[in-house]
Amino acid sequence: MGKLGLVVGLLEDDQDMAALVSQWLEEAGYTVRHFRNATEYRRRQGSEAVDLLLLDWMLPDGTGIEVIESIRSSPNASLPVVFLTARDSEDDIVRGLASGGDDYVVKPPKQRELVARVSAVLRRHGVEAEGADTLDVMPYAVDAKRRRVTLAGQDVDLTQREFDLASYLFRRQGRIVSRDALLENVWNLSSAVSTRTVDTHVSRLRKKLELGGEHGWRLAAIYQHGYRLEQV
Repeated sequence: MGKLGLVVGLLEDDQDMAALVSQWLEEAGYTVRHFRNATEYRRRQGSEAVDLLLLDWMLPDGTGIEVIESIRSSPNASLPVVFLTARDSEDDIVRGLASGGDDYVVKPPKQRELVARVSAVLRRHGVEAEGADTLDVMPYAVDAKRRRVTLAGQDVDLTQREFDLASYLFRRQGRIVSRDALLENVWNLSSAVSTRTVDTHVSRLRKKLELGGEHGWRLAAIYQHGYRLEQV
């Protein structure tokens, strides 16, 4: 996991471009997952395991427009998506943004601009880097330095693992997080391990933090996808 604790998906069939962009993002502290085509992206359920998707328009097995339309009609519709494409006409840019794109970068990209745009889109979506010291999601507050979560100003007694789980979920509020992503990023285990332990920890965390909707937030199970911390 990169130093920011955030994962950028890169749906790009040009291997040289993918290698260059991956290097830039990794230097900036992101972890990168590369998908060579739309089929691989869907098979690996990348939308559940990444915090933002960089999306090429022209793919070997379809178009970026088709991919983003499927994302926007899925349970994970709020996934931030940035087009990264050689199509540079005004009509293309307007269509990409109208289809649900959060930003549009024309190839060849410039390193600092691309990284800045990725960072800006993540901030707009409320996805915070793990390095951020505090995160306020009223009436909750996550303090990374002291490793504690408060509810209406009162400390909640959490184990270390429960804190890591709470921090990961709160930083991805509104987004579906798969059990595999939780195993990988909270437990540092491969997805081949049983996910029952995830469900048990989520259930305990829901109870301790009273995330049943009574304080305006609900930790909901999304059938066949994972969990989402959502505002009621």
